[in-house]
Amino acid sequence: MKLAEALQERADLNIKIEQLKARMMNNALVQEGERPSENPADLQKELDGCIERLARLISGINLTNCRTLVDGLTLTEMIARKDALSLKLKIYRELVNTAGNTVDRARYSEIKIISAVNVAEIQKQVDKMAKELRLMDNKLQQTNWTTELMEN
Repeated sequence: MKLAEALQERADLNIKIEQLKARMMNNALVQEGERPSENPADLQKELDGCIERLARLISGINLTNCRTLVDGLTLTEMIARKDALSLKLKIYRELVNTAGNTVDRARYSEIKIISAVNVAEIQKQVDKMAKELRLMDNKLQQTNWTTELMEN
């Protein structure tokens, strides 16, 4: 199984586990003399199987991410750098949006609000970070589709 397939299965299992939880809760109580629409014991058994599979997938994904090198970095390191760059990019975009807003004055006696940062320079940085993030994401995706999932 490729790493990307494991990641997709992990996402699907998380959704299925939430659905099973909801179904179990919906069938946990019934009116006296009535039967639940689904057998809670069967749902519990299915949930337990999904959680066991999820644990094996997470273990394999983490092992693969720690041992797979791309350009001298592990996938774990690349993901951390990508997350940090995404956060920085989000903040810088907000800064550009805030600093780029001009406040019109109705009269010359009103206080003039000006930008305290160089919006054009920060926008250049934003564009550069966005490109770097896009390329990093492409490399991660490519690696995910070409790397076999490692298992304990």
